[in-house]
Amino acid sequence: MAAQSSDFNDQVEYLKSTVRSIPDYPKAGILFRDITTLCTDPKAFALCNKLLYEEFKDKRIEAVVSAEARGFVFGAPLANALECAFVMVRKPGKLPAKTIEEHYELEYGTSTLQMHEDALKPGQRVLVLDDLVATGGTVDAMLRLVKRLQATPVAAAFIIDLFDLGGVENIRKNWNIEVFSLLKFPGH
Repeated sequence: MAAQSSDFNDQVEYLKSTVRSIPDYPKAGILFRDITTLCTDPKAFALCNKLLYEEFKDKRIEAVVSAEARGFVFGAPLANALECAFVMVRKPGKLPAKTIEEHYELEYGTSTLQMHEDALKPGQRVLVLDDLVATGGTVDAMLRLVKRLQATPVAAAFIIDLFDLGGVENIRKNWNIEVFSLLKFPGH
């Protein structure tokens, strides 16, 4: 990624100002970064989607893969803007056709994600997008699903990077792909 302009930095600061911080949610000691306030600000939501599009418009992305529910909020509009497929990754029992699944650990628990087994084609260039990266468990599970379908993960993107938790570094180290995040916050 090229050096950012002062206009870009101003836009990022504006977006950061629209994110609400909620202490001790979902459990004591966690400072939750709530993007619902970014989404209810029409200017911020449009700007966020525009900046994501600008970052990936020339990367020949053929599918955007996002996990429910907040990932859908950003993944679907980006896939539409990039004129590519949008692939939904969901919790067990939510997809109607035959699925594959991956189990993973979160910063405060464990979970499972599923994807339709015919959602991607071998070699398809994929961007994995989620609202937030903490330890990287969710995106790691999505990347494993992508690889199981023999598609090619080219990048992972996030609205928020909780940089203290090391998720971006884990993704870069384990997957050797581009990682992009718009907003960086300390966090646990």
